[in-house]
Amino acid sequence: MVLPALRGLHHQLRLQRHEPDRLRGRPSLSAFRRNRLSPVSPKIPVLLSPCDSAARDDSLAGVTWLTSAKGRRPERRRRRVERCCYVCVVCVRFSFAKLPFRRFGFAIAFALCFARVFSASNETDKSALLLFKAGIIDDPLGVLSSWNNTVNLCQWYGITCSRRHLKRVIVLDLNSQKLSGSISPHIGNLSFLKVLSLCNNSLDQEIPPQIGQLHRLRILKLHDNSLAGEIPKNISGCFNLLRIELYQNQLSGEVPLEIGSLVKLQLLDLGRNNLTGSVPSSIGNFSSLEVLFLDENNLGGNLPAALGQLTKLTLLGLTSNWLSGTVLPSLYNLSSLVAFDVGFNIIHGSLPTTMGLGLPNLELFSIVMNRFVGSIPSWIPNNATNLQTLQLGLNKLSGNVPSFENLRNLQRLSLYDNHLGSEGSSGLSFLCSLTNSTSLTYLYILNNRLGGLLPKCIGNFSVTIQKLALGINPIIGEIPRAIGNLVNLEVLEMSNAILFGDILWQILKI
Repeated sequence: MVLPALRGLHHQLRLQRHEPDRLRGRPSLSAFRRNRLSPVSPKIPVLLSPCDSAARDDSLAGVTWLTSAKGRRPERRRRRVERCCYVCVVCVRFSFAKLPFRRFGFAIAFALCFARVFSASNETDKSALLLFKAGIIDDPLGVLSSWNNTVNLCQWYGITCSRRHLKRVIVLDLNSQKLSGSISPHIGNLSFLKVLSLCNNSLDQEIPPQIGQLHRLRILKLHDNSLAGEIPKNISGCFNLLRIELYQNQLSGEVPLEIGSLVKLQLLDLGRNNLTGSVPSSIGNFSSLEVLFLDENNLGGNLPAALGQLTKLTLLGLTSNWLSGTVLPSLYNLSSLVAFDVGFNIIHGSLPTTMGLGLPNLELFSIVMNRFVGSIPSWIPNNATNLQTLQLGLNKLSGNVPSFENLRNLQRLSLYDNHLGSEGSSGLSFLCSLTNSTSLTYLYILNNRLGGLLPKCIGNFSVTIQKLALGINPIIGEIPRAIGNLVNLEVLEMSNAILFGDILWQILKI
């Protein structure tokens, strides 16, 4: 109990002291979650279900009645003909006498079959949806007013029906409708459902385990609600899932091991919940996974080696947990990575000194507030040339800071609260390399050992810079007049520096 309290207090004091706008991995990660997740539009194959015995009996009864109405004796010279009704997704076996009008009789029998099966399956979906509606206690926008017996099911708000499967419901999309209530367990009866999107509402209680019956489900979006309880283990029954988005809820318990059986999964976002336990090693089964967010939970334990098997991974967000151990080298070799964020954990070890190609697509790299030691490797600025956000603060990094001249797209750089530099005269020389970063908005290097004369080149930083924090370093010299060119500068932090010159004039100019 002491460690979390101390860690939280330390964290809060650090942020209040150095970062008035609360720099964290979260804002950058949120941008990736919000802007970089493109919708999945899977090509859905036609899936045929087994024959429905009740529908078959009704169809046969209709054929028998037809033959009897003509005074024929269907028990004589019976001819058995099998037809598989692919559109109805019901196999129907027709049996009737050899009549002069047998084609006409077959057509009527087929129509009866179609009508009966359509009615039965359509009523199943309607009943499930009406029971779902009954679980909604507040609908301020009135979007469910069309859900009644006078309006065709396929014209209900948020409903999309299939054109291939007897008008069965394949999409239920009620996102951002300010709905309150719970998710009815009868949702599991929508057996043809492919997309379930109820995100950004006020739904509470648990995710019903019956959701595991939705074997055709491709996309599950329940994020930004107040759902509680555990993630159903039988979610593994949704074996065609491509996307799971459950972030920003109140889910608890562990990440179920069974989730590893969803081998088609491309996106898994369970962030901003109360999940505990460890990151399951079964996550390595996701050979198609491109996005993994488990940020802002209470997950602990070591990072599983299986993460290094996710060769298609582009976005990895594990920030704000209790993860420990080291980052295995295989994780740094995922060349497809665009965002790598393990900030606000208790991970230790050092960054690898050599990386081969070195994550060439990387745009965000954050290890802020961990226990990393060693120096900043040169592959970061030399190979990861697409970096926009580099957050290395609140660690125990040491040595000289390398040149960042190749990071022309860099926007945010935080190196604060480390042991960088040697209090010598050239510790600030790397600052001049940042003049190549034409979009730089945020630079925090305070509380290190970066000493020497304050270089005049800081006046040549991009006019986009808004926050510049260099304090609590052994800096001496004059504030250059050119700093007045930084017209968008909002924060200038140079505490404990030995400065001289017409400081007030420079500040008033800004």
